[in-house]
Amino acid sequence: MNDIKVKVNDLTLHYGTNMALKKIKMEIPEKMVTAFIGPSGCGKSTFLRTLNRMNDLIENVTIDGEVFIDNINIYDKEIDVVNLRKKVGMIFQKSNPFAKSVYENIAFGPKINGITNKRKLDEIVEYSLKQAAIWDEVKGRLHNSALSLSGGQQQRICIARTLAVNPEIILMDEPASALDPISTAKIEELIHELKQQYTIIIVTHNMQQAARTSDYTAFFYLGELIEFNKTELIFSNPSKRQTEDYISGRFG
Repeated sequence: MNDIKVKVNDLTLHYGTNMALKKIKMEIPEKMVTAFIGPSGCGKSTFLRTLNRMNDLIENVTIDGEVFIDNINIYDKEIDVVNLRKKVGMIFQKSNPFAKSVYENIAFGPKINGITNKRKLDEIVEYSLKQAAIWDEVKGRLHNSALSLSGGQQQRICIARTLAVNPEIILMDEPASALDPISTAKIEELIHELKQQYTIIIVTHNMQQAARTSDYTAFFYLGELIEFNKTELIFSNPSKRQTEDYISGRFG
């Protein structure tokens, strides 16, 4: 197993009085793909958002426990959340490019981080678009609106935008659920490429996608982590009956 990138200890999360996550413990390996599966409302997206403190933006949330990234607890009071979200990028279910040109979408983060040199920005834009496997499709359209692209292209623009600020971890919340099969295949191929350089954590409701793309799989049910193991073991020989019932389609 690769080095541990993220270590979660006894993480509990409440929305008001409703417990959404219960004492989650998990160690996520570096430069691997980890998939979170489970029925709707089981806590997998909520848990994903604890890894870059996106739940901080929701009222009435209380979080107990610890999340260590590179042995630093991201819930410490001294943590700079802006820097954290630069290190831990997020791709959402629905692609959300800015209403700006393709170029400005990718250059946005580097500019905020103080990069103003045009040649440097050009390099970052080209490199990020190449990494997101969309350079060849947009290199002649860099100054067109990103909103003029197809859904699958827009999602890869969002991935490139995340890569442009040089993250270490990429969180993906059902990144292909709104896409057609061809675009989905491109995103999955991209995930496979990106794990050479990044730690990737993906929430998916599509079990075939989890089986195809991930090295490790976590099964959540009613806010609890039921089982976490290598993907091939989760799908071929789960140790918990609930996991087996979910994977075989008996519920969910």
